Amino acid sequence: MEMNQVRYFLAVCEHRNFTHAARASYVSQPSLTAAIKKLEDEFGGALFLRDRAGCRLTALGALVRPHIEAVQQQALEAKDEAVRYNRLERVPLSVGLGETIGQNRIAKSVERYRRRYPESDIELIVDSQSSLLEGLREGSLDVAVTSAEVSDELYRVDPMYSEEYRAVVAADHKLGNHSSVSLEMLADTSMLDRLNCEMRESLYQTCAENGHSLYAAYRSNRLEWLLAMARRGSGVVVLPDSSIPDEPSLVSLPIEGLKISRQVVAVRYKHQPSRPEVETLVSEMARR
Repeated sequence: MEMNQVRYFLAVCEHRNFTHAARASYVSQPSLTAAIKKLEDEFGGALFLRDRAGCRLTALGALVRPHIEAVQQQALEAKDEAVRYNRLERVPLSVGLGETIGQNRIAKSVERYRRRYPESDIELIVDSQSSLLEGLREGSLDVAVTSAEVSDELYRVDPMYSEEYRAVVAADHKLGNHSSVSLEMLADTSMLDRLNCEMRESLYQTCAENGHSLYAAYRSNRLEWLLAMARRGSGVVVLPDSSIPDEPSLVSLPIEGLKISRQVVAVRYKHQPSRPEVETLVSEMARR
């Protein structure tokens, strides 16, 4: 189905007359008729019934009309988006975020970027690592922020920042008045376990090597639920610096005998041209 067929079909629907529809479309009637005939061949039946008064839709024509109207609407919206982009009325940027990436630092850097470039339209997508990489390859994402390793043959990887992990508890928790926590202290309290945490295995292995066993009273793949449980004093959750909320109800403590850190990177697909706006945004996200 071609766009001229879409326009001619809807013109005939509006004017209920092939001659008037052709005149309104600035095309000869034979050309309009041929386009409609080709469309009918594609759909496998007549779309209009002609009579002395003009023409009217057949049952098939009435069935396909909403779909053809939707095609025209989508085409118009795409054209409007392109015009706004070319005029810098809006510069759309799609940023993928790994599920374990902290909000605090990225949110600040994105806001700084928007103050510098108010015409930007930034979409933040939180998803799994596999979905983020697929989005980069398909072009639906401009850049992804992650701490997982990726192939440098397929992706451009720009280091952004490194961060350490800390134990987070409620201010009124039994560990809340300590300056730090030991592995033994962690083993003596309930843990709030992040199932998708990249340092989880390292933490549990280090504790086991030192003769301690951690008990996960609660498990979740969603950070906000674990933080809600931590605020209630239900246990300890181990988080990277940028994921720790700045609020009086929570305290974060260094973990003695445990040095776990991660490198956060910006990832782009090498076969997708990187726009200058993306380069600037990546540089902004790498700043403190």
